[in-house]
Amino acid sequence: MGFWSKIWKRKKYQENAADDWENIVYDRDTVDFEEEEQRSRYITNCLEQIGEAERELNLLTGEYSRVTSYLTDMEEIEALPKGERETLNGIAERFVRLEQERARYRGKKNRMKDADYYRLRKQEDELQEGIEKLKGCEEYGVKIRQDLQRLDRERHAYEFRRQELDAIMNNMRGMIMIFLTAFVICVVMLLVLQLGFEMNTKAGYLAAVAVVAVAVTIVWVKYTDGDSELHRVENTVNKLILLQNKVKIRYVNNKNLTDYLYIKYGTDSAATLEKLWKQYQEEKEERREYAEAESKREYYRKQLLSRISNYRVTNPERWLGHPEALLDKREMVEMRHELILRRQALRKQMDYNNNVAETARKEIRDVTDKYPAYAAEIQEIVRHYKGENSDY
Repeated sequence: MGFWSKIWKRKKYQENAADDWENIVYDRDTVDFEEEEQRSRYITNCLEQIGEAERELNLLTGEYSRVTSYLTDMEEIEALPKGERETLNGIAERFVRLEQERARYRGKKNRMKDADYYRLRKQEDELQEGIEKLKGCEEYGVKIRQDLQRLDRERHAYEFRRQELDAIMNNMRGMIMIFLTAFVICVVMLLVLQLGFEMNTKAGYLAAVAVVAVAVTIVWVKYTDGDSELHRVENTVNKLILLQNKVKIRYVNNKNLTDYLYIKYGTDSAATLEKLWKQYQEEKEERREYAEAESKREYYRKQLLSRISNYRVTNPERWLGHPEALLDKREMVEMRHELILRRQALRKQMDYNNNVAETARKEIRDVTDKYPAYAAEIQEIVRHYKGENSDY
């Protein structure tokens, strides 16, 4: 019981505190009205409360009048004859449909960026040709790279063959030197046998000459064939280099042209540009339809405003922001309910401020009656305050 008692007391205290915050308390017990400063401060404080309440009332009264005029307008609209209401609803229905179209377009997520759209619009006449040209450059660039790769492979193959032929010819030259050296040694040995030992070496000379002649001939033939092939390989390598240079010139020129077209059309590939071009065409059609819808929307907006202005409606423009309420009774009921709640809240605020002002006035009159000796001074304070606060 103690716990719930504490909770209840705390809740009651909070409610009492909230009520106390709204109440204006006048406590004269701590004020010495015989002193001019305290007397003047007390009366001025009451006047400031009146001024604050009056200023708030001015604002609330204007808003209260507007809300009341909205409710009156609704009654006027609902009281229209059937024929007038059908005509009004027909205009409102077209206006609402165009408003929905407008909202749908503005809410579209994959809309084209304005910068891209206006850039492509400037190049619209040449863009299709630019796409084809860019495609041709990219395709030609692929072929050129393929040719350069093929030529590079061939040149490396011939370079490898030239190195092989150089090695073979060096071997042939070495073999000839070996054969000639062996022949000289053989002749020296035969001379030693002939002169030193008086042997018949004629057959040896013939055999040595025959062997050397055959070996040198074979080597020389291979060397000559290798040398001829080497010349052919070197000529082919030179031709490949010249051909590569021509293809490289085409490659560089095509690459520069491709890069220029990329910069010109603000893209990184023909495929990207073509996709953007298709998106632009769709966007262009949508914007054309949107412009037409905007034109019709403005026409029906004026028609709706003109039609409502013919009736005893204080704020015709307000219905432009709530055209659905003309077509849907539920919307109208919700609007009326909201306005009634707003007016009630405003009435409560106005009553509170009227009460504050009236209570302060009564307090000043009561002080004047209780202290008649200072009545003239109090009246002078009131006149002076009103003079300084023209909106009092």
